[in-house]
Amino acid sequence: MGLNLDSLLVLDAIDRRGSFAAAAAELNRVPSAITYQVQKLEQDLDVLLFDRRGHRAKLTPAGRELLREGRELLRAAGELEQRIKRVATGWEAELGIAVDTIVPFPALYPLLDRFYRDCANQGNVRTRLRLSSEVLAGTWEALVDGRADLAIGAPGDAPPGAHVRARRLGEVQMVFAVAPEHPLAAAGEPIATATLRAHRIVAIADSSRTSPPRTMGLIDGQDSLTVHDMPAKLAAQLAGLGCGWLPRFLAAPEAAAGRLVIKRTDEPRAPLPMQVAWRTERPGKALAWWLKALDDGRWAALLAR
Repeated sequence: MGLNLDSLLVLDAIDRRGSFAAAAAELNRVPSAITYQVQKLEQDLDVLLFDRRGHRAKLTPAGRELLREGRELLRAAGELEQRIKRVATGWEAELGIAVDTIVPFPALYPLLDRFYRDCANQGNVRTRLRLSSEVLAGTWEALVDGRADLAIGAPGDAPPGAHVRARRLGEVQMVFAVAPEHPLAAAGEPIATATLRAHRIVAIADSSRTSPPRTMGLIDGQDSLTVHDMPAKLAAQLAGLGCGWLPRFLAAPEAAAGRLVIKRTDEPRAPLPMQVAWRTERPGKALAWWLKALDDGRWAALLAR
C-alpha cells in the first residue's frame, strides 16, 4: 500500500482524536480497518509511527515528522480539488464554516435548510458543508490556516497580515452573571475588581492551535475553571461553579427565570464586535450564497438582544 493521501488522513485523525477508535468513528470506518492500515504503513515504511503505551495514541518522532509534512500534502491536495471543482462547476466540493462559540448554533439551522433547498433547485448536489465550533483566536486561525472558508462570529479584528476579508455581523452585549446561591449574588453594586478576584471565574479555552491564545474577562491572580465552549460555560455558571461574563441574549432568559443573577461591576465590558470573514480567493457559488444570506440585519439584532 505504501504512503498515500488516505494514510495521511488516517494519521491526522488519530492524532487529533487521540485514539484509533475515535479516528475510525470520524472517518466512518471500523476500528480494525484503521489498525490494519497503520500497521501496514509501518511495515511498508519500516518505522514505528505510534507509541501505543497508555490510553492515548501518541506519535513517535518519526510519526510526528511524517504527519507534519503529510498535512502540507493534504492541504495542497484539498486546495487542488477545490480549484478543479470550482473551475468545472462554480460550486465548491466542500465548504468549511467555522462558527464561533458565542454564536447561538441553532440560529444557523434555518440557513442550512435554505442552503440545501436552494442548491438542489440550482442543480447543485455536491457541495458538502463542514461546520466546526471555534473559540476566540481559533475562529480566525481556522480561516487563515485554510481549515475553513468562512467564519461566522469571529471576535474583534482579523490578525495582522491575514489575507481575509471581513464585515461586521453585529456586536454582543456582555453581562456579568452568577447563580442565585453564589456569594456575589448578594454583593453590593457595582462589584469592585478586587472583590471579583477572590472568586473563581468560568472561562472558555481558546481553540487556536498555533496562534497566541486570547483571554477574556480573566483577572490576574484569579482562580479559573476552563471549559470548552459557551454552552458549557453557561451550564457551569448555572451550577454555581463560578462567576463570569455571558452574552446578554444567553443570560437574560436565565435571569428572568430566576436561575441567574445579573450584576453590575465597576469595570463594565464594552460590546464585543463579531465579524463574518472569508478567504480572499475568488469565492465559489456556495460561499457567495452564505455571504448573501448572512447580510441580514436580523443577525445583528439576534446577537445584540
